[in-house]
Amino acid sequence: MDTRFDTVLEAKGYIDLPIDPSIDLIAEIQRLKKEKNAVILAHYYQESEIQDIADYIGDSLGLSQQAAKTEADVILFAGVHFMAETAKILSPEKKVLLPDLKAGCSLSDSCPPHLFAKFKEQYPDHLVITYVNCTAELKALSDIVCTSSNAVQIVESLPKDQKIIFGPDRNLGAYVKKKTGRDLVLWNGACMVHEIFSQDRINGLRAEYPTAKFIAHPECEDHILAQADYIGSTSGMLKYTIENSADTFIVATESGILHQMQKASPSKTFIPAPPNNLCACNDCPHMKLNTLEKLYNCLHYELPEVVLPADVIQRAQKPIERMLEISERLGL
Repeated sequence: MDTRFDTVLEAKGYIDLPIDPSIDLIAEIQRLKKEKNAVILAHYYQESEIQDIADYIGDSLGLSQQAAKTEADVILFAGVHFMAETAKILSPEKKVLLPDLKAGCSLSDSCPPHLFAKFKEQYPDHLVITYVNCTAELKALSDIVCTSSNAVQIVESLPKDQKIIFGPDRNLGAYVKKKTGRDLVLWNGACMVHEIFSQDRINGLRAEYPTAKFIAHPECEDHILAQADYIGSTSGMLKYTIENSADTFIVATESGILHQMQKASPSKTFIPAPPNNLCACNDCPHMKLNTLEKLYNCLHYELPEVVLPADVIQRAQKPIERMLEISERLGL
């Protein structure tokens, strides 16, 4: 790491240097991409201006697939820390950048690897499937990684008598358990964004918009999923809104996905599902730490860089590659 920025990165997690206000940030980022042979991968939950400048926008499965096959020398990941770690695991020879190192994940934080290792020891005959929303160290403790796009199919691809630990998301695990009929042992973790939706306020919206379709991410709690017309990953929800004939959708996931929904179906109406707290919103505070200014400085100075120990990369590669192999075999 460049010693000029050690103190700033430690304090703020990103390069905080003034940017000439007269420059066109988007044009400069595009120029730097070409100059450095860099690719920008962005999650659906990023701000709309970041999504619009990205080379690829997707959910966790799609982003993992892109990170594995990119020919770029530099991967600038507009997302959160575990996503950039996944890119580094899949492309260890490439430089992986994250605009803000403090862009974390409440779900990932809910499953400390040392505690999960002790939990795992209680079930020595169980295979471990972990949701991709976790640290590199947790992936290294796993047999297979999954995403919300493929979790059900991955579990169903295993022998019916295979005992399974599923973590860290208890809501996604409960959904998979219900869909597959498997007796999964669940870690008690959750995503802060997907546990704040108000059933009463959603009911009120459905009464106000009686023809609207209510769609939800499987990280939501069971009583929310029970109301949904469709349950799926962010990419699955996007596809559903494109293909379904309804003109109004109430969307229970992070609000960033509404930008792509509106772009794909400009004549339709998309309403974010309301949270329990009237003053709150369904934005992920970690995802929203990234800004165009941080992307520019990150690419210009090639910092902050995501670095992982070689042994963690080696151990974490296997469960991710197994996920990608199963997904490819199943055509996911």
